[in-house]
Amino acid sequence: MNLFYRTHGLSTNPALLILHGLFGQSDNWQTLGKKIADAGFYVVLIDLRNHGMSPQSTEWNYTIMANDVYTLTQTLGIQRTHVLGHSMGGKVAMELAYEHPYLLHKLIIADIGPKQYPVHHGSILEALRSCEFTATTTRKDVETILTQRITDVGTRQFLLKNLYWNELNILQWRFNLAIITNNIMEVGKESLVNKVYNQPTLFIRGGNSNYILDADWDMLLDKFPQAELITVANAGHWLHAEQPQAFYDVLVEYLH
Repeated sequence: MNLFYRTHGLSTNPALLILHGLFGQSDNWQTLGKKIADAGFYVVLIDLRNHGMSPQSTEWNYTIMANDVYTLTQTLGIQRTHVLGHSMGGKVAMELAYEHPYLLHKLIIADIGPKQYPVHHGSILEALRSCEFTATTTRKDVETILTQRITDVGTRQFLLKNLYWNELNILQWRFNLAIITNNIMEVGKESLVNKVYNQPTLFIRGGNSNYILDADWDMLLDKFPQAELITVANAGHWLHAEQPQAFYDVLVEYLH
């Protein structure tokens, strides 16, 4: 599968792939990606399959998504690269790192661990499925529907960024809602089962997030013996959006 991607910076600079989370897209990382490129990196922002402007498919799991990313690196002629993955993208990055260790220089995982997570997107999926698009549906209509089921303004705005007008001039989600709904159990699956990735890895968590707990540290080190863990204060799961400067500082210092 040929993934959609955006690039910033000179291709002769050290490469950094950025993989978004569930319901995300490369566009969410544009501002930060440009800033990282200005620090001397070739930044490749990727839309994972069934998200953003990349193709959609009934096949959707971490092995397949990691292979998509690897194929893109070969298309771009990238021999070695840093990889940053947030949430679902972090799980993709873990799979990519284990399957292609010679490709990676440093691995950075943002607010997700290798453990199994219970399905917890039910209310969001229900809200998204409640949106019925017709020729008369407006963005305001969709926002009103989501507001009834999703109280957090930031989450609603994040989801609404995925709206676009299709060729029939009808609103549509950029992500493949049907496939995501049918395969939502894939998102929380444990990573690197009975496997070890013994190369430099940085886990960055939000201080207000519960995705990586102190109690997870021993298990995390079992799978990533060279792991480091840094906490960004006053940030939740979307730490790169809530504390962009602090996130940038941690990331660039680690990459240099």
